[in-house]
Amino acid sequence: MDPVTIFERIKDVQHNNKSITVLHDFFIDRIIKINNLDEFFVDLKEKTKFGGGSIRGIPTTQLEGGNAVNIAYFLGKLGFNVNLFTITDDTSHMVLKNFFQNLPNVKLHLSYGKPGYTTSLEIHNDIDSNDSNIMISDVGDNLDFGPERLISSDNKEILNNSAAVILVNWASNLKGTELLKYVFKNSSKALHFVDPADIQTRSKEFCTLLKDHNSLIDILSVNENECNSLLYELNLQNLILNKKYGEENIKLAIKELAYNLRVFIDLHTRYGSACSDGNEVFFAETLKNIIVKNLTGAGDSWDAADIIGHIIALHPQQRLFFSNAFASLYISSDDRKLISLEKFFEYYCKLYNEEKKK
Repeated sequence: MDPVTIFERIKDVQHNNKSITVLHDFFIDRIIKINNLDEFFVDLKEKTKFGGGSIRGIPTTQLEGGNAVNIAYFLGKLGFNVNLFTITDDTSHMVLKNFFQNLPNVKLHLSYGKPGYTTSLEIHNDIDSNDSNIMISDVGDNLDFGPERLISSDNKEILNNSAAVILVNWASNLKGTELLKYVFKNSSKALHFVDPADIQTRSKEFCTLLKDHNSLIDILSVNENECNSLLYELNLQNLILNKKYGEENIKLAIKELAYNLRVFIDLHTRYGSACSDGNEVFFAETLKNIIVKNLTGAGDSWDAADIIGHIIALHPQQRLFFSNAFASLYISSDDRKLISLEKFFEYYCKLYNEEKKK
């Protein structure tokens, strides 16, 4: 499908005033960029010999984050009406409001609680281009976000009228299963999308949730880490994505997962994205020659575009390319605040025309 038709579909959805509901996590992210991991460890070891001290000259930034906040932000920047349910305390309340102040299409529904705090180590490896993002987190009161925070009649009406309900970071929420059942049962007309985040320590519990309540879930979105956790839990270790995995490994792994869990799965990895219902499988290679400037939030940017692709009913192959394109725009951007629907349209047209020439 040509870019003009795709973006006309987006405009049509936006004009019907249906909102997307996103919940539940809010984190303050401190991002530390490390260009040479070996040198960094040497510096750390040297400092321990002298009882501590400062390692200077390492680029550091602080951002508003969390899967739900990031996805709501990206959807808002692309022009969608969003209802974001999350938590703030007295200190972080104005931080979040200021972050969304130029996005009146994103409505904040805030309940009291301590946000999470994450130190994200963005490791850029010039030798093998195997960039990675390691997050050290205090989840705060994100672990206690249950249905009791949403029981008002107004909130039920928001859920009931949503085009999609997006539940993310289940892994950090000890009430995540209760929350999932509540919001999905109260939004029967909506697309139900789940991205659980890193489930390694709760993989058995999450597999049980999927098997018991897969009828409530339309889309399960995972990265390679979460995919491997599920494969391990289902005794499919022979399909685990190792350091040298490629297209065929990805397609086989996701197809088996979707078949065993009886749920539609979207998978995004550094090498490509794929989706499967357990029978058919589709794959789109990650875009090449992208200068990576941001890693934290990359998966959230992919999810936001994937959600849009599902809402406007793109063919799976087109949706994967569309999502890869938006994630590439984000990770190569100097500032996420500069992203807009118009800028994405221009970027997507360029990629689409380059793809047609191949």
